[in-house]
Amino acid sequence: MSAQHKAIELYDTTLRDGTQGEHINLSVQDKLIIAERLDEFGMDFIEGGWPSSNPKDEEFFLKARLMNFKHAKLCSFGSTARTLSKIDSDPNLLGLLESETPVITIFGKTWQAHSEKSLGITADENAELIFRSVEFLKKEGRQVFFDAEHFFDGYRHNPDFALKMVMSAVAGGAERVILCDTNGGSMPFEVKDAVAIVLARTGTPVGIHSHNDGDLAVANSIAAIGGGATHIQGTINGIGERCGNANLISIIPNVMLKLHKSFQHVEHLSQLASLSKFVYEILNMPSNTRAPFVGKSAFAHKGGIHVSAVMKDSTLYEHIDPSLVGNRQRVLVSELAGQSNIRYKAQELGIAIPEKSDVIKNIVNHVKELEHQGYQFDGAEASFELILQKELGNFTPFFEVLETKVHIESAKGAKNVDQAVLKVEVGGEVEHIAADGDGPVNALDKALRKALIHFYPEIKSIKLVDYKVRVLEEKRGTSAKVRVLIETSNGKKSWGTVGVSTNIIEASLHALQDSMNYHLFTVKATVPPAESIAEA
Repeated sequence: MSAQHKAIELYDTTLRDGTQGEHINLSVQDKLIIAERLDEFGMDFIEGGWPSSNPKDEEFFLKARLMNFKHAKLCSFGSTARTLSKIDSDPNLLGLLESETPVITIFGKTWQAHSEKSLGITADENAELIFRSVEFLKKEGRQVFFDAEHFFDGYRHNPDFALKMVMSAVAGGAERVILCDTNGGSMPFEVKDAVAIVLARTGTPVGIHSHNDGDLAVANSIAAIGGGATHIQGTINGIGERCGNANLISIIPNVMLKLHKSFQHVEHLSQLASLSKFVYEILNMPSNTRAPFVGKSAFAHKGGIHVSAVMKDSTLYEHIDPSLVGNRQRVLVSELAGQSNIRYKAQELGIAIPEKSDVIKNIVNHVKELEHQGYQFDGAEASFELILQKELGNFTPFFEVLETKVHIESAKGAKNVDQAVLKVEVGGEVEHIAADGDGPVNALDKALRKALIHFYPEIKSIKLVDYKVRVLEEKRGTSAKVRVLIETSNGKKSWGTVGVSTNIIEASLHALQDSMNYHLFTVKATVPPAESIAEA
């Protein structure tokens, strides 16, 4: 089978190169869990770390020996030997062998400036160092891959030197030659041309390892395939040193859906979005909502004209079917919304709207006015649904807050005391309640629950799980409006609500009221008589 028609190999370096990124930390257990998930997804090779560089990676390889990978081969990573006189006793090479991985990847200098300035050796000495290091590992029965470090910079400055180093690795027995854009500054046309030349010169499978300093790591990886590369290295979500590595989450669907090429073991592309989210969760990092293919916003439509077209034919504004990568289409409600947005959103929520009705027009106008005031419904769909249901005559608030007082007391050396006092009316009956809390919002939440629990025991099951404040009109300083977004959960599902005011306490209370009203509405609690609410 020719190189052009081979399945593309996937080599994941999240556990090694990915951990070199700022704020990226993985425990040994984290690495084992991610490795298992990468194998399940269909990675061909998983690079676990550099065993001679730190105890954590040594422990990982020790424990990874007990794992039973279905598809992937585990790889250890390191450098060539330090000196020609100590190949057989080089601690780095011996550490790689002691990791007992079937595949070993070593890197060597292919940029003349690095060879001369960093190592202080001649071209012939560097070529010999690469050859003998690869040969030594190969004789130990390991599959050896050679990472040509700084290849594209080296090739640009002295192509003969760079090619000589690559040929030395192949002569030593390297089964893959991976060209590294270590500084991340190469252009796609440079990558494609260089890959084609190396492939023709060596006759050995060529791979690509791109960094993202020019925001071209994914493009350079795709260009490398155009030049004949059949081995792609990268990380999940593009994590890595400086600006990151090539993002496999973007590369994989581009290769399969756009280039119409295959990977040997990737069978369920629909697991891509969940893999991305899984790794973010293990890293304790928020998902990138704007990530191509898998981000929450990747198939989100806000403009009314766009939505109108998408409802007729989704391909008019979507480059793929989002379900192919485990994502979904979303329509947002905002000041840019048209009637199509509202009708789509109602359909998504399972709400029937009469064809000949002013409801849609009224809601569009109402939403635009609210967003002008600072409201935002992108993350507060529960608040939007209440507006829609109220306009349709299906929803009447379950309670009304008549009075609110919040007392904040702070004394040096003493525990701060925050207290909320609420007067709440339910069906003509008034509850006057006070509650202490850890902060004014917590006190408000407790007081509201305390006032309502007698009437609606259903609220026992819900809890606030996220709270965000955004200052609007920042130039107005402390008199600026704030937007409060909260997320609430009942253990099975979660929902977002919003409140806006120049008073952060009032904005928080509005969001809390929407949250509880939404829960009561969805569980179909007994609605108080409409006339009682109207008279309140």
